[in-house]
Amino acid sequence: MTLTTRDKILSTAERLIQETGNAEVTLAQIATALGMTHAALYKHFKNKQALWEAVATAWFQREIIDQIHCAPATLAQTQLHDWLWAFVTAKKHAYNTDPQMFALNTRYVDNNPKALRAVLTPAYQVVSQIMDYHDPHDEKAEAILAAFAIFTLPSFRETWNDADYAQRFERIWYLIKAGV
Repeated sequence: MTLTTRDKILSTAERLIQETGNAEVTLAQIATALGMTHAALYKHFKNKQALWEAVATAWFQREIIDQIHCAPATLAQTQLHDWLWAFVTAKKHAYNTDPQMFALNTRYVDNNPKALRAVLTPAYQVVSQIMDYHDPHDEKAEAILAAFAIFTLPSFRETWNDADYAQRFERIWYLIKAGV
C-alpha cells in the first residue's frame, strides 16, 4: 500500500520523535527529512497544533485502542469491566514504554479537551457497543470513561505503577457497575 503524503508526514514526525528521544521535533526537521519545504507541510495540516494532534491521535489509536483485545463475555458488565481494564492497562503500558510519544500525546491531546474527545471517540463507541447504548453522542460512555480518569489522565501517571493499581481500579468499578 502506498502511503499518502499526509501519512508520510505523520510517520516521519513520529520516527523523528523516536530517534531524537524528544517530543519537541520542529516542523523544519520534518520537512527536511521528507525533502520538502516547511511551507509544504501546511498543505496537509492547517497549523502545527493540527499536525501534532494528528500524530498523537494516530499513535493513541495504534498503541492503545488497537491493543485492546478482550474475549466476549456473556454479561455486558463483565465485558465492559474487562475492556476498561485493558484500556487503562494499555495507557499505562504506553506511558512506561514510549515516554516521548506519551509526552507528545499529553501536550497536544490530553491537555486539549476538544482534541481529547476526538481521540477518545473510538473508545466511547466501543463502550456504547458493549453496553448496547443507543446514545448518538456517546454521553453515557464518556461518563464511564471519566470515572476512570485517574487511570488515564497524565496528571495521575505517577500513581500508575503503584502496588495498589488493580485494587484502586476494582474499587472504582464497584462504585459504578450498578449504574452502567
